[in-house]
Amino acid sequence: MTPSQEVDTSIPSDIDLEGYGKPEKDPLDELPGEIEMSLFDHLEELRRRIFYALIAVVLGVIGCFIIVKPIVQLLEVPAQGVKFLQLAPGEYFFVSLKVAGYSGLVVSSPFILYQIIQFVLPGLTRRERRLLGPVVLGSTILFAVGIVFAYLLLVPAALKFFINYGEGVVEQLWSIDKYFEFVLVLLFSTGLAFQIPIIQLLLGALGIVSAEIMLSGWRYIIVGSVVLGAIITPSTDPLTQSLLAGAVLGLYFCGIGLVKLIGK
Repeated sequence: MTPSQEVDTSIPSDIDLEGYGKPEKDPLDELPGEIEMSLFDHLEELRRRIFYALIAVVLGVIGCFIIVKPIVQLLEVPAQGVKFLQLAPGEYFFVSLKVAGYSGLVVSSPFILYQIIQFVLPGLTRRERRLLGPVVLGSTILFAVGIVFAYLLLVPAALKFFINYGEGVVEQLWSIDKYFEFVLVLLFSTGLAFQIPIIQLLLGALGIVSAEIMLSGWRYIIVGSVVLGAIITPSTDPLTQSLLAGAVLGLYFCGIGLVKLIGK
């Protein structure tokens, strides 16, 4: 081959080599409106969001304390036929504070959740932001369903067990403080336990755990749900623990169905 016949292997100067040979980036994995923030800016933003959330909690607690008597009367409904005693001066007052605290936390939880979302939103990709709506809505609904489930089924079942067990032996006179400690813990722990499908959905959507892996460990989940039911329920009666364990198990398999539904 003569020099005049040599093939020109040079690359034309008008071709942009940036990103040459690299796969095209998925737009859903990009950060929309990405803003660079220093560590100090992140800490300042976190401080501001926590401050707003605390204000909301304080206002919620004050508002619930103003109407605490109807809330207390509502929580006493499952214990029909039982008389409550104030065993120490100011016991009912401190019970009222406790009830107002729990209720205020529930009332202010949407605003707290909003502050959390606003803090983490700048660091989320478009794909991750698409999960926010279903996750927030589903979490709120499941928490409310958990509280209603505990109020209508778990609390009455546990109280009925204790009343029937002591019938004819002891007169049912209960400390109001102990009763509300029992009820409030059971209500809120059940609401938190009902978040299991949301956790599964997040793990599946982010590709951490697949539906097949979740389903393969069903034996361990059955044992775990029984243990969780025994830990969460402040009572020791088997009926309450079985009801909660069954609900947790059902929620877990519903979570597997949701993960399969999104193709994971």
